[in-house]
Amino acid sequence: MDTLKHSELAELPSVVNIMTAARALGLSRTYAYELAKRGEFPCRVLRIGTCYRVPTESLLTLLGADRTQPPPR
Repeated sequence: MDTLKHSELAELPSVVNIMTAARALGLSRTYAYELAKRGEFPCRVLRIGTCYRVPTESLLTLLGADRTQPPPR
């Protein structure tokens, strides 16, 4: 699984699924779900029924990324 590029992070919607967050963090699918189920995912996770969603702002804060700044060269 390829990690997300900075330009791709800037285009994310306000909430992403756990797999998109895992890609941004370089985590495997299995490990990401394991962390979410244990309440140990490194950023905020919302559980909606059986689905996990991650607020993009929480993910960007963890990564030290800012949507308003251009990507580093």
